[in-house]
Amino acid sequence: MDRYDRYLHGPFAPVKEEVTAYDLPVTGRLPAELNGRYLRLGPNPLGVEDPVTHFWAFGAGMVHGVRIRDGRAEWYRNRWVRSAEVADALDRMERGLEPPAFLPPSPNIHVLRHAGRTLALSEAGGPPHELGYELDTIGECPLAATREGSSANAHSKVDPRTGDLHSLAYLLGRPFAQHVVTDPAGTVTHVADLPLPGDLPFLHDFALSENFVVVFDIPLTFDMDAMRFRWNPAHQAHVGVLPRTGGQVRWLPAEPFYVSHVLNAYDDGSTITVDLIAADGPVDVADPGGISPRLDRWRIDLRTGRLEQRCVDDRPQDFPRVNDAYASRQHRYGYSAVTPVYGMQFTPSGPHPDDAFTNALVKHDLVRGTTEVHGFARDAAVGEAAFAPDPGDTQGAEDAGYLMAYVADPERGASDLVILSAQDFTGPPVARVHLPVRVPLGFHGNWIPDA
Repeated sequence: MDRYDRYLHGPFAPVKEEVTAYDLPVTGRLPAELNGRYLRLGPNPLGVEDPVTHFWAFGAGMVHGVRIRDGRAEWYRNRWVRSAEVADALDRMERGLEPPAFLPPSPNIHVLRHAGRTLALSEAGGPPHELGYELDTIGECPLAATREGSSANAHSKVDPRTGDLHSLAYLLGRPFAQHVVTDPAGTVTHVADLPLPGDLPFLHDFALSENFVVVFDIPLTFDMDAMRFRWNPAHQAHVGVLPRTGGQVRWLPAEPFYVSHVLNAYDDGSTITVDLIAADGPVDVADPGGISPRLDRWRIDLRTGRLEQRCVDDRPQDFPRVNDAYASRQHRYGYSAVTPVYGMQFTPSGPHPDDAFTNALVKHDLVRGTTEVHGFARDAAVGEAAFAPDPGDTQGAEDAGYLMAYVADPERGASDLVILSAQDFTGPPVARVHLPVRVPLGFHGNWIPDA
């Protein structure tokens, strides 16, 4: 099987139907205090022009959601994000016609809640689409829209102290990015241009601390002729630091690097600490299985401009998450996933291949420098886990809450929503919600509590 073609098979294979199921069976006990929806977005192509060169991140977005209330799993739904092109393709299929071989991706990267709206987010400038409570597509939403065409992007981040949404928006072919701040009511309150020092880099994620925005100018740049991002060894890498209140971005030269996702960042006014998933180049984002991602801690000394890079955990992992109440402030714990996206073994302790996992969730204690691993079966594909705070917690512990993730159940040919206690991470799941269908590996999502 071609290395790109693999992203249409096995745990990546798209599903063909939209499904609604009620009163889902549960093993274990759902916490009665959890009321809301767990939503996760990912690509689910309707048609593929060339399977051999298929790019995993292309394809219509599909959101998968489970509604939990009063200790019951009330429903599961999966729905395509219906951009105009996707809606037309689905209409053609309903009439017995073939969909187009290629469709521009509808939002397929991330789903979050802001300004009273549930939003599906895109990469590189595609407008967000608003989703209804039961995951129907309401339509395009101009969240974080600017006169230059920017909008909320794949990794827009909410500051829990202010409620503001911060976006680092970029458009293909444009020589600058924009930092856009949207207040809790959905109004744009701040826009700052970031002129880029060279070719357009892959600005998939960024870091947000209390006082700064950190931008990663990596040597993965957009090739206008090939219309794709390629590793460019001639591109000087930089880390950019922009004050959140505005001003000039400060570009610090760096050795070539690749950043997958940011766990969190914080600062004390003179030093910024960033925990992130990084890798050595060259990389091909169309084939993430060829990347060896690790957890790093970077410190940026704002007085000297020095960048210190330290590996925290060199075992392959990605999709890092933090308790979002600690976003942009100092944190102790982080969570990541060992996933078949990369297809590499993760050994919990020492060189013991028999103990290695290819599917697991990991809890990092960044103060003690320790990890806990919750492993799953070899074919139980797992992706990102979102943190759900325990509404009943009175102690204010950072890890008081739950991790939620879709995990494949190969014996049933379907998936489960697995809920782990963050404080009893290696113990049995608190609950497994048994879904009637398989959920393909995807990208990002959130626990969205009911207001």
